[in-house]
Amino acid sequence: MQQFGMREVERLLGLPRSAIHGLIKAGFVAPTRGPRNAYRFSFQDLIVLRTARALAAAKVPTRRINQSLKALRRKLPATMPLAGLAIGAVGDRVVVRQGASRWQAETGQYLLAFDGDPAEGAMQVVERSAPRAPDADAWFEQGRALEGDDAAAARAAYAHAIAADPTHVGAQINLGVLLHEAGRLDEAERHYRRALAACGGDALLWYNLGVLLTDRDRKAEALHAYERALKISPRLADGHYNLALLCEALNRPKQAIRHMAQYRRLVHKS
Repeated sequence: MQQFGMREVERLLGLPRSAIHGLIKAGFVAPTRGPRNAYRFSFQDLIVLRTARALAAAKVPTRRINQSLKALRRKLPATMPLAGLAIGAVGDRVVVRQGASRWQAETGQYLLAFDGDPAEGAMQVVERSAPRAPDADAWFEQGRALEGDDAAAARAAYAHAIAADPTHVGAQINLGVLLHEAGRLDEAERHYRRALAACGGDALLWYNLGVLLTDRDRKAEALHAYERALKISPRLADGHYNLALLCEALNRPKQAIRHMAQYRRLVHKS
């Protein structure tokens, strides 16, 4: 069974580590532990994490999310579903579409098409060969599907998503990460700065820019980027951790101690 590490989950879902820890603490997923006690997530975990976040944003009650996801998890395939899978909120119900079938996650009751279609809902998982409309979300999903097999094609898909919608934060984040991982550091930096201008500032974009600038040994600029990330999202645990290390390297021991303490508080709460 394919498994994913924490860094892969952050990249694939566009979620900061602190948010993932919060969803684990809330009981939405129970990942296994691998070498060095690191979390290992299954394909089902990824679907549940993304769905939990999206349904909470859609104002579905927490109790209903819990009940629906527990029932949904028992029916999820171990790998990418062949017919495609769409999950969304229809009123206060969590509805799943798999191929031509539609069913309510909590009860397993099958629905007619007019009873609710999650195509407009919170998230989708679609097989690589499925036809996609040339809009931002579809290109984004194609990029995510391609990342493990063809990084160049994934980058192209994310570029299409951004061309369709420059404010698509998920595509902006993932393209930046892929450029960074490919060693295209100048291009990655230019990309992150354009993305921040287009998206009006985003904590994870600032955080990723900080990581890139740290790798380029531009510590003062990295410090600024991490501080901007934490101003937007003070509970971004990894931002505090990286900033603590950076402050230590810049001989700012008081700031280093403060950020490391905040990191430990956030991780302990998660």
